[in-house]
Amino acid sequence: MKIEDAENILSKKEETKLIEFFNKKIDAKAMAKMIRKLNFIVALGVMREDETLQLEIENVEDGYFWLNELAEVLDPYFESDTI
Repeated sequence: MKIEDAENILSKKEETKLIEFFNKKIDAKAMAKMIRKLNFIVALGVMREDETLQLEIENVEDGYFWLNELAEVLDPYFESDTI
């Protein structure tokens, strides 16, 4: 995880593209659900020692972390009072 990368500010163009993406392509909550489902599948693959995933374990770990962070931004789950 690169902390310095996390402090970058989106350009107006990037911000506009993200807004258009979530307004026209997929709902933020649906995207968060899809991210969580994908992360579950990837985690199962790692636990079952899938050869391809094992070769890319560092990238899998970073991607898993950042996708979970994005899912929390899109639709907070772990901050919920229902847990």
